[in-house]
Amino acid sequence: MYAVQAQRAGGPEVLEYVELNDPTPGEGEVLVDVKATGMNFIDTYRRSGIYPMQFPHIPGTEGSGVISQVGEGVTNFQVGDRVAWHDSFGSYAQKVAVKADMLVPVPDDIDFDTAAAILLQGLTAHYLVTDSHRIESGQTALVHAAAGGVGLLLTQLITHMGGTVIGTVSTEEKAQLAREAGAQHVFLYGEGVDIAQTVRDLTDGEGVHVVYDGVGKDTFDASLDSLQVRGSLVVFGGASGQVPPFDVQRLNSAGGVFLSRPSLQWFVRTPEELRERSEVLFTGLKEGWLKFLVGATFPLDKAADAHRALEGRKTTGKVVLKA
Repeated sequence: MYAVQAQRAGGPEVLEYVELNDPTPGEGEVLVDVKATGMNFIDTYRRSGIYPMQFPHIPGTEGSGVISQVGEGVTNFQVGDRVAWHDSFGSYAQKVAVKADMLVPVPDDIDFDTAAAILLQGLTAHYLVTDSHRIESGQTALVHAAAGGVGLLLTQLITHMGGTVIGTVSTEEKAQLAREAGAQHVFLYGEGVDIAQTVRDLTDGEGVHVVYDGVGKDTFDASLDSLQVRGSLVVFGGASGQVPPFDVQRLNSAGGVFLSRPSLQWFVRTPEELRERSEVLFTGLKEGWLKFLVGATFPLDKAADAHRALEGRKTTGKVVLKA
């Protein structure tokens, strides 16, 4: 098979398209002929050495394809099944061995590009609105970076569940994307913008039931101040940096509010939970209330170009590699 290897830490030029032996599925694994690989910005961190990795390594953890071989002990999948995964290293390849417990079935009417691209962000959005803080009809949520990958999915899920979305974005172009996803109120953040006051102006002084904050350090104080009494602040990322230590008494002073710092791994702990969440996403796509944008596709052997485009902020939506 052919695969993309990062030969050493460095820029996109360290990604080489090489011929390797086919992987062999071990116990509890299957071998998948990869049809599409989802790219994540974290792939560039691992390639560049920001995140420590062994070299050479095959990047990528997201993908979709067709099972070509089943390892010992696998009873819930068979050769020919269409599958996708969100957390299996070595996905920048024509073939990959994946633990069967990490796979979800892909319906025939969902294309491979979408299946490879939506899982990580979609599963994240789903657990946020069902478990970190379950959206009830009539609730209002503040979603930071509402035009980002997770933000757009959050907005659609909240709206589908009967909630109202207030979104923050960085540009008017992104504001339009957030509105098209269903956000009822959208405003630009930045210097001179009082996020909390804007939110209270939009909620008759009450604040929101929940803030979904993937930005972190730069928005934490405003997020806390935007909550109504007994509201929930869910910090699920740190795009601007991690939130520094703070006095927990602030949660009491803010109105007895709740704070959580979740991550996806704690919400797909069983194959059943993983499958249930993915089924909601695929159902939403089929029924049309969930939209998802694959922004760009590159051939697998052009992975270096894809990394350059991603790091140069020249893409919108998810980037997919085609094996």
